[in-house]
Amino acid sequence: MGWALSLARLWGFVVAGLLLAWAFNFKSSFLPHSASSGGDGDAISQLDHLYSALHPLLMVIGFILLNGEAILVHRRLAGWSREIRKAVQLSLQAAALGFGLFGIWAKFRGNEGISANFYSLHSWIGLACVALSAFQWMVGLISMWHKPEGRWTRSVVLPWHLFVGLYTFGLAVAAAETGLQEKLTFLLGRRGLSHNSPESALINSLGIALALLAAVIILAAISPRHHVSHVTKFVNVKDGTNGKFHV
Repeated sequence: MGWALSLARLWGFVVAGLLLAWAFNFKSSFLPHSASSGGDGDAISQLDHLYSALHPLLMVIGFILLNGEAILVHRRLAGWSREIRKAVQLSLQAAALGFGLFGIWAKFRGNEGISANFYSLHSWIGLACVALSAFQWMVGLISMWHKPEGRWTRSVVLPWHLFVGLYTFGLAVAAAETGLQEKLTFLLGRRGLSHNSPESALINSLGIALALLAAVIILAAISPRHHVSHVTKFVNVKDGTNGKFHV
């Protein structure tokens, strides 16, 4: 499944390109409604645009794409030692978590404040996703520096660790999709954006690209080759003579 790794990297660039094209070609769409309808001048409008544009850029490119790379570290660096692979994975997850927290701060930092931004399903899923990501990172850090009591324990913990990681990534993509739908609904209803406009097509294309990215990354993560190379280290083999488990 080496093609899936290459496709995941390529599709990540596609997602980043679509998002950057949206942010830089349709700047007014990232302004809050109050700022776009008047206000205190160009300085405030530029500041509002900066905060509003930073949120999707940091959450998609910084949080989702880096987390996707972290998920596939054990596949991409299959020939490296477990300690190096785990260190690289934790570094990518830490960077993604930092970008995620900064992205949330950028959204709440805008003129509309926390109460105006913490009401939708998008915001609730996003905060839950960042919280799960922080938990996952702490568990990974603890397992690296303070190894569990035995390999049998790791074989029990590992499937749950993988499940939470993939679930968190899927939840992050779901948060992005609901955010795109929320933004598009706002633009169509309050900004008079045409249903057949280039911006509508771009937003929908970005949503489809994110959904396909999630499919490719999850496929690469659970492919049989990954299962054999990474998980079998923790498969328990019952010794028929003494009843003990060993690897």
